[in-house]
Amino acid sequence: MIHIAIVEDEAAYAAQLREFLERYSQESGQEFDITMFSDGDEIVEGYKAQYDLILLDVEMKYMDGMTAAEEIRKVDPEVVIIFITNMAQYAIRGYAVDALDYVLKPVSYFAFSQRLSRAIGRMKKRARRFMTISIRGGAQKLDIDKIYYVESQGHNLIFHTASGDHTTSGTMKDVEEKLEQLHFCRCNKGYLVNLEHVDGVRDGCALVNGTELLISRGRKNEFMEALTDYVGEVVK
Repeated sequence: MIHIAIVEDEAAYAAQLREFLERYSQESGQEFDITMFSDGDEIVEGYKAQYDLILLDVEMKYMDGMTAAEEIRKVDPEVVIIFITNMAQYAIRGYAVDALDYVLKPVSYFAFSQRLSRAIGRMKKRARRFMTISIRGGAQKLDIDKIYYVESQGHNLIFHTASGDHTTSGTMKDVEEKLEQLHFCRCNKGYLVNLEHVDGVRDGCALVNGTELLISRGRKNEFMEALTDYVGEVVK
């Protein structure tokens, strides 16, 4: 299932884009979940990085597509953006927000389907695993492979990642359940470690991205077995 947002203030064009998506779905067998917005400010407000593809009109009444894309990119660097416009010069400006492509109005199904196929191809190439967490003032999409470890502090969880530290509320049990099949293992009560980023074990500590995390006595056997199994899988 691919989650798509259509952001278009002209009802006729919005309906046409939805119709094109439904036609493409019937022809290709690809399933789409489609959400409609009539202006840029609507999608930006409360945006939680929940879409795979955004079809974004450039010229809208309250917030134009370029401004909306800039706001979206602040929290979601991965979503594929395709601009819908009647002026080709916007394509150049689109590079600033890493837009994949643009479609000129009036939109033809052939041109649209070509760009949609390209977008789906880009998504499949990325094929990375993500999770979205709530943060103060919004949400943050995290690349799971780039999480070093998760730290529990009271009622908060701190995700230590390649892009920095991100704090959210929650329990270690909840996040452990979400990540248990993705090579994460607790080394003690307060740390859930991504085994991919364990550089070694020394003096009873796991070395994770330059940080020493204590391996508790009660979890030592489980952690070392998980680490050995992971290294064995990688070597194979």
